Formats: sequence, C-alpha cells, structure tokens
Amino acid sequence: MYDILVYLFENYYTPQACPKADVLAHKLAAVGFEHDDIDEALGWLHGLAQSSERFAPIELSSSSSLRAYTDEEYHTLGSEAIGFITFLENSGVLRPALREMLIERAQAADESPVSLDRMRIIALMVLWSQETEVDHLLLEELLNGEQSTLSH
Repeated sequence: MYDILVYLFENYYTPQACPKADVLAHKLAAVGFEHDDIDEALGWLHGLAQSSERFAPIELSSSSSLRAYTDEEYHTLGSEAIGFITFLENSGVLRPALREMLIERAQAADESPVSLDRMRIIALMVLWSQETEVDHLLLEELLNGEQSTLSH
C-alpha cells in the first residue's frame, strides 16, 4: 500500500489530478502493483477523503490547540510517531485539523506501533491531500524517510 501512496504523490501533482478510483485501479495494475495492495491503498485514500470532511469544522474553529493522546492512541501510534506529529506541529505545518487527520489515518494503517518511515508517508499524503504548502527542508525530510521505506 505504501508504495502506491508514494507513487501517487510522485506522479500526481494534486489529488484532483488523480483519475477516479476505478480508472486509477486499472492504471496501478498496469504499472505492476498487486490487486490486494491497490484495494488497500484505494480504501485508505477513501478514508482520507472522509477524514477531510469530518475534520473540516476543526479547521474553522481554532488555529492552535493542545492534544492529549489516549492510551489506545499511544499504543497504536507509538512514541516515535507521536514525536513526529509533535515535530510537524511545532514546525507550523500541522494545523489542528491536519493533525487529527494524520492521527486518524495512522490508526487506519496496518501496523501498531506505526514506524517512523510509514508515518512520514502518511503525513506526506495528508499534506498532499489538502494541497498544503510544505517548506522545502521539511519536504526533503518527509521524502528521505520515504526512500528508506521503499528500500526495505
């Protein structure tokens, strides 16, 4: 699934540039991705779109907030992922709504705790989905993590 997410980021400048799910599935299969991975990635992306709608009211309500993690979230995400979320917040990239989207999408991932490399990809996709401007150095940090994930 993560290879597909990275492929989408690298090949489609914005989410709107992506074809509809059925056409995208055919394109991904033609490139050589496995059908199970395609289904998982498309399901994850559908959840990302739903998260955008669900957390939109948070975006309007405040520009800053304090986030306390539940025991379940801490167990699912792990300290590395939570530390990375905090880093993104402190960098000014992650507004409260994006933070909540990131947490929700990380919890939908297929591992617990979420590895830092996978968390970078999830963050990259959340920011990409919202067409968020990302500082060049931060983008490099996200992409460096992505490259080490793909080499495993």
